[in-house]
Amino acid sequence: MTHTFLRHTPVTLVQAEEDDYDEEDWEYCISPEDEDEMPTFDIPHFRYIDEDEDEDEDEDDGYVLNSGSCWTCSSSEDDYLLSDSSSSAVSRRYVVVSGTPQKILEHLLSDLRLDELQGATESKETEMLLDDFLLTYLVFMSTSELCQALLGHYCTKRCRGKEEGKEALYRKRKVLHLVSQWSTLYKDFLREEENVKPFMKTLYRYVLEDVYEFPSLEKDLKEFQKLLRRRHTMDDYSPHQKSKALYQQLSLKENCVPLRASPVESKDVMCRVYVSCDSYLSVRVKPTVVAQELLHIVSQRMERCEDDMMLLAQTYSGDKRVLQPHDSIYSESLTAPSRLIACRRDLSEILPPLTECPDLGQKPVRLLGINTWDVAVALTNFDWNLFNSIHEQELIFYTFSGQASSVHTVALEQLLQRCNEVQQWVMSEVLLCPSLSKRVQLLKKFIKIAAHCKAQRNLNSSFAIIMGLNTAAVSRLNQTWEKVPGKFKKLFSELELLTDPSMNHKAYRDAFKKMKPPKIPFMPLLLKDITFIHEGNKTFHDNLVNFEKLHMIADTVRLIRHCQTDQTGNELSPSDSPEVRSSIHYLHIIDNQQTLFELSHRLEPRV
Repeated sequence: MTHTFLRHTPVTLVQAEEDDYDEEDWEYCISPEDEDEMPTFDIPHFRYIDEDEDEDEDEDDGYVLNSGSCWTCSSSEDDYLLSDSSSSAVSRRYVVVSGTPQKILEHLLSDLRLDELQGATESKETEMLLDDFLLTYLVFMSTSELCQALLGHYCTKRCRGKEEGKEALYRKRKVLHLVSQWSTLYKDFLREEENVKPFMKTLYRYVLEDVYEFPSLEKDLKEFQKLLRRRHTMDDYSPHQKSKALYQQLSLKENCVPLRASPVESKDVMCRVYVSCDSYLSVRVKPTVVAQELLHIVSQRMERCEDDMMLLAQTYSGDKRVLQPHDSIYSESLTAPSRLIACRRDLSEILPPLTECPDLGQKPVRLLGINTWDVAVALTNFDWNLFNSIHEQELIFYTFSGQASSVHTVALEQLLQRCNEVQQWVMSEVLLCPSLSKRVQLLKKFIKIAAHCKAQRNLNSSFAIIMGLNTAAVSRLNQTWEKVPGKFKKLFSELELLTDPSMNHKAYRDAFKKMKPPKIPFMPLLLKDITFIHEGNKTFHDNLVNFEKLHMIADTVRLIRHCQTDQTGNELSPSDSPEVRSSIHYLHIIDNQQTLFELSHRLEPRV
């Protein structure tokens, strides 16, 4: 199999376009920009391994090495593919193509260099390799297996010879460095792993014991304690075990309590409250929300009297239960009822089916009275809050686990849901507007909002709006589109080019790489890229981990880290208008395709 490495994309600065907010004189241009040549991304290398080592070790290496200029995988564990162009041991650089999990970790630790012993190039290569391993290790080994392997490497018997003390100290420090990087990268993800807490406590005790034999470990011990303080509550160490060197050191508390709030308390959730049989209100709330709080939001958004409403929870079997004012909506596992329904006290629906709603003609189109830039800022800030909480690891779980609604992919799934809902919201707003002149104004509004979102580097919402306007139910409204001014049609055509899938979405990729961070990518396409790498390359070759594939996936996933880089001067000041918050934070969405097409044909019957 021939493997192709992905290329890392440099970014150049682009200025957000200005908007003069004048409906009559307003004009927005998207100018084509020159394409940048995409340079090859640096590949992490392992140092050259001397072929003069013992034959027994060679036979049991458990990994395959490859030169930087040759990317054909070997099927033999002890087959080394060498570059003909290499003229010396110094110039020959090698990477691990595949290997057993244990040997990959062993070789990673042997190649790892601590700060004071490595150059800038070596540092970049080894840290990149370490990052690849930590991002993807769950694909080929469990956290429990990694913990056991790390403890084994930390406690391995020292090599014979006069350098044994120095080598043992160096090995222990490298294990502590890897654990520090692991914990920093994964953050709250490791809180759910039951093996991590006993591993950390065991490793901490080992370090405490070793600091007597290796006093220079004291600096590493202090760094490890800082790591533990971030993860656990610590108390004073037992006075009987204190020494001058350990007097101010702390130990893990046996029954540790996380310093941060639990996920149930800290992460917002998005819930749907149905207000008719074919439409719902999308609301982002705290998991601790109770029925009365949720009902208040719905009554304000739908302009109904709260005293005349109540909330029903419908189970998957169809049974309905009236929620009392102080009933919690979500369980401890963040599981909501299959459907939440807002209805009147007599159990009748707030709204009839939208195809039979008589007051649609009198309904004011509130979006027409809101500044388009403010709407775009509200959309971008909402998306950014979701996107910024996504961990790189969520994309790995989403691709490899194949499990929907996993506890490890909550933020990612919320952003994907939001993208779909913005698209449906655009369709709903247009098709719920019976006035031709107001529909034309709405189309102009949405085109401007999509352009503003692009200028704000939010391609997730920009794409969603464009796709919403391009759906069959909206695009077939010929009478409406004919009355849209030419300059808006031109702008819409330019925005549509970004969604062009030809040449592997080249137009989108070129535009996105020129945007400076922070920026929000179109997440479905990023997931498609990762899935393409996953399904197009085997994870194992002859029971060896295809580490080359994992590097490509990690390289793609790191785009999240780059996009989340928040630079000063990029903040968007949200509008304090309750109209903006109500319209953008609580979207009224039609989720029934038949209803959408019926509304479309009612507005403009088929000729």
